[in-house]
Amino acid sequence: MSDNGRVPRPLPADLSPRLPSPLTEIDDDRFARHGVRILLKRDDLIHPDLIGNKWRKLAPNLEAAGDRPLVTFGGAYSNHLRATAAAGRLLGIPTTGIVRGDELAGRPLNPSLTRCAEDGMRLRFVDRSTYRHKDDPATLTALLEAADAQDAYVVPEGGSNALAVRGCVALGRELRGRADVVAVPCGTGGTLAGLAAGLCDDQRALGVAVLKGGFLTSEVRALQEAAFGDVRGDWQVADGFHFGGYARVPAELRAFADDFGQRHGLAVEHLYVAKMLHALVELTRSGAFPTGTTIAAVVTGTPR
Repeated sequence: MSDNGRVPRPLPADLSPRLPSPLTEIDDDRFARHGVRILLKRDDLIHPDLIGNKWRKLAPNLEAAGDRPLVTFGGAYSNHLRATAAAGRLLGIPTTGIVRGDELAGRPLNPSLTRCAEDGMRLRFVDRSTYRHKDDPATLTALLEAADAQDAYVVPEGGSNALAVRGCVALGRELRGRADVVAVPCGTGGTLAGLAAGLCDDQRALGVAVLKGGFLTSEVRALQEAAFGDVRGDWQVADGFHFGGYARVPAELRAFADDFGQRHGLAVEHLYVAKMLHALVELTRSGAFPTGTTIAAVVTGTPR
């Protein structure tokens, strides 16, 4: 039985992931000169539409939802909204995305939201004050009624809930014994919460926050308690590499991503992956990792 009391349904073949995702070592002097090895965990290759950690978090929720419509939340550039819309198209079920910012309703859709609409997602824009209170039961009920989606299965912003956390445990298990530190970019913390629980006791998980606010440590703790009943694994959050917040991609970060991509033949996604890779370069330069450390960096997405 699923968490909502319904019998989960298996996902169809066209939603099958390519697991485990590849783990490859790269040669980068910014790490090598400090005696640090760097590996890339290519979760971006799991599925062409449900990329990386979006697959790992969303799949358990899709199974739990059965044939119910899906409602979820996100900002104008949300990868989670795009993944949910794609899943709805592949499953043949309706999806609704509640988008932060009612000022966007009268503007042309950006490429991310355009893709959501093309995949059949109904977009509903709400003011930022209401959006901040979306987890309040009364506000959520009003939002679902306004969207005519009272019977829908609700997936939280970023896809992070207890089901998603348990789904991400497999990521940690795939990396057991392969690295000393496993780094992952974090928006809502669900991937980090599951990853850390799946690693061995002598491994450490490092979440690089892509939003400012310093809230992720408490969020990850709460997600682990909801999923497992306690806090698990050795993990921490690096809060100083968000470049001003979500969807902020200043010229310095864009140049770093382009350079990294040219060095290693990898198209670097800017909102999450570039911030994580930049954090790892800077932390290595500052001596945060002892000589002999092996780092695995989880590539959670590609430019879309």
